[in-house]
Amino acid sequence: MVQERIAPVSAEPLVTVKVAPFNAESPIARLADDVTPTPNFYVRSNFKLPRLDAATHRVAVEGAVENRLSLGLDDLKALGVVEVTTTMECAGNNRMALLPLPQGEPWLGGAVSTGRWRGVPLNAVLARAGVKPGTIEILVEGADRGKPSDGPPDIPFARSLPLDKAVHPDTILAFELNGGPLPPDHGFPLRLVVPRWYGMAGVKWVSRIEALTEPFAGYYQRSRYIFDYGDGQPPAPVTTMRVKSTIASPLDGEIVPVGPLKIRGRAWSGAGHIVKVEVAIDGGDTWQEATVYPPVSEYAWQAWEWTWDASGPGRHAIRSRATDAAGNVQPDVARWNKYGYGANGVNPITVNVG
Repeated sequence: MVQERIAPVSAEPLVTVKVAPFNAESPIARLADDVTPTPNFYVRSNFKLPRLDAATHRVAVEGAVENRLSLGLDDLKALGVVEVTTTMECAGNNRMALLPLPQGEPWLGGAVSTGRWRGVPLNAVLARAGVKPGTIEILVEGADRGKPSDGPPDIPFARSLPLDKAVHPDTILAFELNGGPLPPDHGFPLRLVVPRWYGMAGVKWVSRIEALTEPFAGYYQRSRYIFDYGDGQPPAPVTTMRVKSTIASPLDGEIVPVGPLKIRGRAWSGAGHIVKVEVAIDGGDTWQEATVYPPVSEYAWQAWEWTWDASGPGRHAIRSRATDAAGNVQPDVARWNKYGYGANGVNPITVNVG
């Protein structure tokens, strides 16, 4: 009989990484869910949480536009509402797997979640404003402000998107998560959601949108969320999520009985659907292909499972690796970079059989 290992739900809805500003991971057990419950959705903030009133909050739309706008939530909703289900991963997820340890928050593997977002396409807002010819980027700025440890004082969190990404119909300004209003930690009353890109693109507490005719050179565009490999080459921007898989059950360090054991997990990539997940037990290069299930949406992670004959008592390592439709294969070890972004290497877990 195959053992159905259902990982216990953690009594802690989130695993705190930093208290102020609050940063927290999803419990690994919750990565087994198709859609992450809102209380378990990971949180990433750079500055103190702003206190905003949905009834009075306005979004300024300016820059290279024909019509400068000031829009409230009702104005935005009148432009047409859509729903997008997408996996979102913090660019620093699994930073702790890189050596030497890079700068940044000590994320393990739970800074990834999948949510159902409801909001207004950003392109509807831009169409209303009338983007002028020559526009190359769209800047989105949040209401949160502060001073990075090695950056300038009193700056907002702000990021720009290339125009083609900004006008994609599934890039949205979201006001709901999983059927309810955005919680404050997730950007209430309005945040950007950019499918397939790492979470830093999803500016929270959106207060200003600007059409740019020159590349944005803000701190969080040029000094952070970049791949700096320390090789003398210019840093490359962090954009699309890299191919990755994780094991959600059994949990790392769990004691499991002798016999057939179902190993389950999730896999995702910003470059396309997952076409293959392989599992290996202990060391070596003997990989076995798992069953991969279709995603619940075009942009969501995919469930996978594989049955192992856990017949040998003692400690065993379990590894998984994913391949996406573009042919990208999850590497054994991710390439080190100064800030520890995009760490998508294979992350073994251990179980004790007996």
